[in-house]
Amino acid sequence: MDYVNLGRSGLKVSPLCLGTMNFGPETTEEDSFAIMDRAHELGINFFDSADVYGWKMGEGITENIVGRWFAQGGGRREKTVIATKFNGRMGEWPNEGLQSALHIRRAADASLKRLQTDYIDIYQAHHIDRSTPMEEWWEAMDILRQQGKILYVGTSNYAGWHLAKSQAVAAQRGLFGIVSEQSHYNLLTRAVELEVLPAAEDLGIGVIPWSPLAGGLLGGVLRKIDKGRSAADHMVKQLEKHRDKIEAYEKFCDELGEDPAFVALAWLLKQRAVTAPIIGPRTIGQLEGTMRTLEIDLDEAALARLDEIFPGHKTAPEDYAW
Repeated sequence: MDYVNLGRSGLKVSPLCLGTMNFGPETTEEDSFAIMDRAHELGINFFDSADVYGWKMGEGITENIVGRWFAQGGGRREKTVIATKFNGRMGEWPNEGLQSALHIRRAADASLKRLQTDYIDIYQAHHIDRSTPMEEWWEAMDILRQQGKILYVGTSNYAGWHLAKSQAVAAQRGLFGIVSEQSHYNLLTRAVELEVLPAAEDLGIGVIPWSPLAGGLLGGVLRKIDKGRSAADHMVKQLEKHRDKIEAYEKFCDELGEDPAFVALAWLLKQRAVTAPIIGPRTIGQLEGTMRTLEIDLDEAALARLDEIFPGHKTAPEDYAW
């Protein structure tokens, strides 16, 4: 495994990030433990979670599973760079969501308890909170860092100007600032190329793409349907919307002799500012198969062909002006 720096930090992480969102809702605790153990065996040290994962308000199901896995010992916690997120609603009362200093303090303590650890490596705002001044949430994050409860600060779903403003506020306080940004980014969804990626690159923020397979559309969906595997209604609708592109894509992957899912991930690893796409395997087999991604080296001709199939964006403002 060739580890990479997360953004401009000195923190070394694997170029694939293990997403835990399926742990609980889709994958049993026993299988989740096995997947995390196998991830370590394969060299993956970067795991991502969130307090809302498990999708039962306030229960933190997924974090609890990860915490019980850590509690088994054997160096599991020490070998893991654990990232988790706050902002989502964890209760019906006021201040049980978003980014007030009060909620951040409570959310951090609750995540630490569920994860059965005394510190979080990367604590991430799950979404922008337009109702809370950035000065307030930076002060709250600074306090957590001084207390030793978190090491790095990350964001998710921030616009380019949010990143720039956040870094400016952090600099005013003499802080290191944001180290990572989780963005919705894949061959089909490329809006972040306009401003988020160039901002992240300039500010030294590592981008961690979520939904790298566009909800499965880039994972060989036509092959699966042809083999009789059913698709959800929303998937069928999206497939019909993008069928021409998906057909061309899967044909190109056949020419490369590679699985569409692994090509999509390998393409992300070639993009500016990207540190590690988030993978969400439901089984050990899916996890092991994904390692093929790290062996694929797309050349300039392949990258150009993928841009033809899925047109992207130039950096703003050149994308829409001279």
